[in-house]
Amino acid sequence: MSGGYNNGFTLLVVLFILLVIVGCACAY
Repeated sequence: MSGGYNNGFTLLVVLFILLVIVGCACAY
């Protein structure tokens, strides 16, 4: 269960970083 939570958290972080990159690209 802990591993699944860690995997979900990692996925959330990756999506957040991707969103920031896309946001910067759109702002640029």
